[in-house]
Amino acid sequence: MKQQDSKGVIKQLFVYAKNHKYLTIASWILAAISALLALAPFYYIWAIIREVIEVRPDFSQAVHIKAYGWTAVGMSLLSMLVYIAALMCSHIAAFRVQVNMRVAMMEHIMKLPMGYIESEGSGKIRKIVADSSAATETFLAHSLPDKAVSYVTPVGLIFMLVYFDWRIGLICLIPALLAFLSMGFMMGDKMKKAMAEYQDALGDMTSEAVEYVRGIPVVKTFGQTVFSFKRFKEAIDKYEAWTVGYTTAVRIPMTAFVTLANAVFAALVACAFIFGGEGIANTFIFNILFYIIITPILTVTLMKVAYSGESEMIVMDALNRMDSILNVEPLPEASNPKTPKDAGIVLDNVNFSYDDKKGNAIDGISLSINPGEHIAFVGPSGGGKTTLASLIARFWDVKSGSIKIGGVDVKDIATADLMQNVSYVFQDSKLLKMSILENVRMGNPNATNEQVVQALKDAQCMDIIEKFPEGVNTMIGTEGVYVSGGEAQRLSIARAFLKNAPILILDEATAFADPDNEAKVQQAFANLSKDKTVIMIAHRLSTVVDADKICVLSGGKIVESGTHESLIKEAGIYNHMWSEYNKSINWKVGKGA
Repeated sequence: MKQQDSKGVIKQLFVYAKNHKYLTIASWILAAISALLALAPFYYIWAIIREVIEVRPDFSQAVHIKAYGWTAVGMSLLSMLVYIAALMCSHIAAFRVQVNMRVAMMEHIMKLPMGYIESEGSGKIRKIVADSSAATETFLAHSLPDKAVSYVTPVGLIFMLVYFDWRIGLICLIPALLAFLSMGFMMGDKMKKAMAEYQDALGDMTSEAVEYVRGIPVVKTFGQTVFSFKRFKEAIDKYEAWTVGYTTAVRIPMTAFVTLANAVFAALVACAFIFGGEGIANTFIFNILFYIIITPILTVTLMKVAYSGESEMIVMDALNRMDSILNVEPLPEASNPKTPKDAGIVLDNVNFSYDDKKGNAIDGISLSINPGEHIAFVGPSGGGKTTLASLIARFWDVKSGSIKIGGVDVKDIATADLMQNVSYVFQDSKLLKMSILENVRMGNPNATNEQVVQALKDAQCMDIIEKFPEGVNTMIGTEGVYVSGGEAQRLSIARAFLKNAPILILDEATAFADPDNEAKVQQAFANLSKDKTVIMIAHRLSTVVDADKICVLSGGKIVESGTHESLIKEAGIYNHMWSEYNKSINWKVGKGA
């Protein structure tokens, strides 16, 4: 992945800004003008002080004070108005860039294979989409105008410092130059790498914190502490080590920078000693007064330069993280799409690996599933059950071999058509923050309200609907309205009913169901599975005993296959799993416990 540099950042942001880039350029120009205007009031303040000193003790001769004062106020107000105009331009452009970035990323993400979304995790992708685009908004709206100010202000300052007394001006610039040199030790490629490490450490800690909060009931039940959640503790330790190490590394250059940036007054004291021996004249006093008034701006400018550099590196890292998603290639679309003739599925010597450096997750599997047949995938964790089902739905592309639906390779079926032919009910059902009606209607956006209600009835969901006053119009996830895992599963099944695809894949669909919900989920499955090709992935073996064929997967291979009765007679892996499963459901606490 190509890393961003300073010019590359602006160039890429301009791509997202489109015609709004001219507003960004206008914000730079206006910010630069406001910076120069902001210097003028200091001259008039100095002019007031000079006139007062010159006419003392007859202050009635100070006839220009009012004019100088109002001019200073006017220039200050004008500078402020011009800067506000600059910020208006920069904010409009920044908001447009943020919108365009999020739209571009979401459009790209929608084209990416489902397997990538599942493997990366929705939390990580959401953080990149939201936080990275937000970082660019802050950079464009505030940092760039401030950067223009920080570049133009020193030019104006140098002119003013040298104009009044070039000797004093040059001496005042010495601490500023040394501050710039010390700043260089905190910038560059090393700082960019440090920023990337910081974002990684912060992201890991945030992600693990979320997981820990979700696991608090388990932690409290078993009387554990934060130390029991190993990954969270490791993420905290990693973040702590980074912050302590980085702070230690930049301690000396940062101390030098802050000291030198504020050392201008020390330079003025040195000037008084150096040039005071010649006999202090009024002109020298006036010049010293001017430098006392104007040099604090130099300190502020140096600080702005330092922080603008840090902000730019944060944006570089944000753009690189966005590119990590944008550079992922979508699965290729069929150049000459074909339509499956039925819901039969044929796998021919299928091989697949998540990482070419590691072994195959699916290793040479061949399998034929007839239209309307019910197949179950069982086996130990990590055996390849979910991976194989995901390949059938083309969440990934196979590395070798082929998968055909209705006699057509899934690669030759248009993505939209493939999704119309396959319904996938996930283990962890996702409900969006919208009404139950709209959540279910996602299965078929053109469905009528009556069709949605019928799908809810078929999925055994009416008890869920009846307990809410607003019924199907109840908003999920807002105002405290939430449903249990089993209820969410039934609502997801209602989506599948509404979609009515000929192929149904059920991935551990009863995993989060309590006994009452499981019975209703099973009844919903029975209704949904009629006249469909069904692939079930299950650890609860009681849910697959009626399957037409049970395939036992281990190590990415099908090691056993047959009906429940035939596999029991084989006395192999499935028989052992069945025996252990029955022991687990019949286990009871002993009397002496």
